[in-house]
Amino acid sequence: MRSSGLWKPVLGGLLLALAIYIGGFKFDQHLRTRRGPWQVTFTSDHSGAPAIIINQQKLAIANLEIVFAGETTTNAPGTVAFDFPEKPMPFGKVKFEDLTYLPGTVTFDFFGHEIELIPRTLYINRKARPWQGNATITLTPADKPAALLEPKSGKKRY
Repeated sequence: MRSSGLWKPVLGGLLLALAIYIGGFKFDQHLRTRRGPWQVTFTSDHSGAPAIIINQQKLAIANLEIVFAGETTTNAPGTVAFDFPEKPMPFGKVKFEDLTYLPGTVTFDFFGHEIELIPRTLYINRKARPWQGNATITLTPADKPAALLEPKSGKKRY
């Protein structure tokens, strides 16, 4: 009994499919990480008020400082690169992060101020502001937005 010779085309097809899969995966990984993460430095200004400094090299965002006047923190300064979710921060909390394609979107709550980093624009207290480097934005307690209701946990009823 002779072999039908079917194994060579099947093996060739499997190898081709594997090569396409690996190449597509590598290309997608490149697209996901090519612009790099948000770099946020947690520090304080000259008066001791907590501040953050935002940098994103590929988007040409450098040294945008946001100062939270009238607030205090006791944590040590540090820099956090938001390249994967749930990174610990010296102060504030992350409300939302989508880091699928870097730099992605990160939304913070700092002392009641909502800061949202999106590649196309910066949102401060739910108001869009154009990105500008080497600038300082000072937020006071009076600038805080009205609190939004948090969703209740439990079953949803329709």
